[in-house]
Amino acid sequence: RKMLSREKHPPFNDIIAAGLVPEFVACLDRDDCPLLQFEAAWALTNIASGTGEQTAIVVAAGAVPALVRLVSSPHSHISEQAVWALGNIAGDGAEHRDLVVNSGAVGPLVALLENCNIDEFHVGLLRNLTWTLSNLCRNKNPAPSVTTVLMLLPTMVRLLHHADHEIEADAAWALSYLTDGTNERIHLVQAQGVTPRLVQLLGCDVPAVVTPCLRAIGNMVTGTDEQTQVVLKAGALDMFPMLLRHPKSNIQKEATWAVSNVAAGPIDQIEQIIAAGLVPHLIHVLDKLGQSQYLAPTWVCPIITSDALPSFRFVKQQLDTYFKNLLARKDRTPVLVRCGAKAAEKIGEVENMTLMVEESEGLENLEMLQMHENETIYKTALALLDKYFSTEEDGKELVGPTVTGSLYMFTQPSNEHDGGFGF
Repeated sequence: RKMLSREKHPPFNDIIAAGLVPEFVACLDRDDCPLLQFEAAWALTNIASGTGEQTAIVVAAGAVPALVRLVSSPHSHISEQAVWALGNIAGDGAEHRDLVVNSGAVGPLVALLENCNIDEFHVGLLRNLTWTLSNLCRNKNPAPSVTTVLMLLPTMVRLLHHADHEIEADAAWALSYLTDGTNERIHLVQAQGVTPRLVQLLGCDVPAVVTPCLRAIGNMVTGTDEQTQVVLKAGALDMFPMLLRHPKSNIQKEATWAVSNVAAGPIDQIEQIIAAGLVPHLIHVLDKLGQSQYLAPTWVCPIITSDALPSFRFVKQQLDTYFKNLLARKDRTPVLVRCGAKAAEKIGEVENMTLMVEESEGLENLEMLQMHENETIYKTALALLDKYFSTEEDGKELVGPTVTGSLYMFTQPSNEHDGGFGF
């Protein structure tokens, strides 16, 4: 075990080649010798932290059922080591995660916290337990079963209320994994009443806690308008001025992505973005992070630059200017116009959007990009011109290059673009 615990070049393969893994697994059944059980569990924990192939050898030796049994050991140090080993195995991927679950691990793991005050629980074991439970929530192909999620959620919510930041962070990561999927999964999490706590932790001064909470909130606002409203009702937008000005650029990006998804919703939710004073902060993020990070707020800019609602007008001028500056960048024009058009269609303001593009250099750039060497770019430009800027007389004159071998040939656009181009 000490050899396997070396920080540099632990001899995992040598131990495996010596045929010792099955011997370690056999030692897990030695209830008459707790010390041997502990050392064997520790050795297997280390090997399972290696490559996928090394983890698979531990699994193939039958370690998982024996480790699940030891979770309920009367000796806390053995229980903790078994929890850690199962966390390493479950974290290897969906297949091993499901093997751990199907071996009956969830019940004993959750039972460790039943009928106890988690604030008085040994923090080392609680950290390992939270991390292992988080790994049982990870991976999407396939995602954990609904039955497993329902078994895990109440415990993850309890752990999210712990004062230890490492425990909070791992619990929040678990919730971020569970909300990264269908609207049904988002509903399962929100039904636990956990959204206000996630919002509260957005104000934590520890980035390792803020990041997974923000990811979970961002996932929730990709759901239905009603699921987004649950987040807004919890006061999330009040936290975003701070997040959009956060010293960590990754947090700024995550926050921008989340706000952009809210802005893709109904007008009353867009109004809440404006009421929270977020528009100047969004522009600040764009200016600071550079043009490569502009994509998410393009949902915000074209909607708010409309005259459709009186409450939009006080931010109209600054957003008009910023959006036009972006349109002047030829390489950004197609995606900007596409996002702007999609957003404008939601509120019946396509005419205003196209006028803005025509008044800037956007239309000229789109026309030039019909001849771009990149197939995706020229097809996108062609489709946008055809859908939003052509008339019946001149729409048929638009041509774009078709790749034939190493040459570009110009042909009439096909009807496949009539419904708009999608990436």
